[in-house]
Amino acid sequence: MKRILMLVCAAVWAALGNVYAAEAPRPNIILVMPDDVGYGDYACLGNPIMRTPVVDAFKKEALLFTQFHVSPTCSPCRSALMSGRHEFKNGVTHTILERERMSLKTFTLPQMLKTVGYTSGIFGKWHLGDEEAYRPESRGFDEVYIHGGGGIGQTYPGSCGDAPGNTNIDPALWHNGKFEKTKGYSTDLFFAQAIKWMDAKRAARQPFFAYIPLNAAHGPHVVPTEYYQQYLGKPGVSEDTAKFCGMVENIDTNFGVLLGKLKEWGIADNTLVIYIGGDNGGTACVKIFNAGMKGGKGTPYQGGTRAAAFFRWPAGGIPAGAECDALSAHLDLYPTLAQLTGATLSDEVKQQVEGLSLLPVLKNPKAAWAERTLVHHVGRWTHGRAAESKYKKCAIQNSRFTLVDNSELYDLKADPGETKNVIAGHPEVVASLRAVYEKWWSDVQPLLVNENVVAPKMNPMKELYWKQFGGGPNAALLKRMDPAKPGDGEEGKASRKERRKKAVK
Repeated sequence: MKRILMLVCAAVWAALGNVYAAEAPRPNIILVMPDDVGYGDYACLGNPIMRTPVVDAFKKEALLFTQFHVSPTCSPCRSALMSGRHEFKNGVTHTILERERMSLKTFTLPQMLKTVGYTSGIFGKWHLGDEEAYRPESRGFDEVYIHGGGGIGQTYPGSCGDAPGNTNIDPALWHNGKFEKTKGYSTDLFFAQAIKWMDAKRAARQPFFAYIPLNAAHGPHVVPTEYYQQYLGKPGVSEDTAKFCGMVENIDTNFGVLLGKLKEWGIADNTLVIYIGGDNGGTACVKIFNAGMKGGKGTPYQGGTRAAAFFRWPAGGIPAGAECDALSAHLDLYPTLAQLTGATLSDEVKQQVEGLSLLPVLKNPKAAWAERTLVHHVGRWTHGRAAESKYKKCAIQNSRFTLVDNSELYDLKADPGETKNVIAGHPEVVASLRAVYEKWWSDVQPLLVNENVVAPKMNPMKELYWKQFGGGPNAALLKRMDPAKPGDGEEGKASRKERRKKAVK
């Protein structure tokens, strides 16, 4: 019966895809996604202190998915977006320690869009692998303008590689195969480069996919004073929280500039603009407002996975100012974009993609929607401890219930804040969710390809930076071993360089 339902849905979606193709030409596609920003971090969704006038206005022009889910942390979320399947099936179970690398067997979203003539650019945060084969330029992106690692300037042990000593202000950014030292604030730079690239593509009449996954508002919260001073002194707001709020407001301002350019260029109507409110649950501002939810980033509760998702495409018939409560997720974007652009997926890619096309509810937010379950798992277990973490920091939910850590059941319709554990009263629901989870856990085991990877001795991004600009971990040691002397001259410098080479060997 389930298979018959799936076949019927597939036929309906295919028909709808043909309708879309007949009504409007293939759109340009823009996906904007801030980092570490939660559902409750927007004024239009209830935040009492945040200033987000552009997103507030965009909500009136777009369709908002109110039950849209992402992953509990960032690399996993990005992996699901790029593949249309759960992050564990791409081998991504962490944000560091080589476990953030997206499997090379994954056929990515930009690779899929390339089959129907799109060019793709990424501007911001990749965080799916630092080695050459894993970087975005090797995974389908034609334009790459990113920082390294999980957050600009992160320094904790085991973190992925950003440029050494990097910061949000005047960062060194990786641009099409080399580092560039920039001037300005990171979010401003990412939007400016994206706009410049899109302008060139629309002038050339080249359909484009612009992926703008920002570093902001991830910590460390380094931001110019003028961007956050308006939040200082508000009740319950520390300086760090004020900086976070300032980073979110700056995203909003830049988003407004982008939308203005689309209108100026005359392409706003046939550009699909997707704004996903965050790549995981909320962080620095959840203590101020969390939209009535429990938990935040790094938890399997609703506050850790629910994100606001806005879709605007006037020429495609997406209704303005509407809301949809269909249980949906980041892994649905891949099949949605494949269908509306007319991409034909190979049998192998069809096996990869487990998300559902959103086309039926994009056209009609009240359309029938298949009952489904979503699995949320924080992962991040200690090396070699996957089996022990099977039921830790995980949840499986359907449109009404969520089973957390195999021991807590919440009725989300009656109790969206997950305050009352009702596991004793619904044994049949628990059994059903457990059965789905058991099969899912078994299915992902062969695909956890990064669990035993040994990290390189030197992070490849840092190594590339030092190769380009000099310096590195041996620089200070070599200087102490053979310091420069007054009057050495060029001949002395050359001799000293040879002696250092021998010393390193």
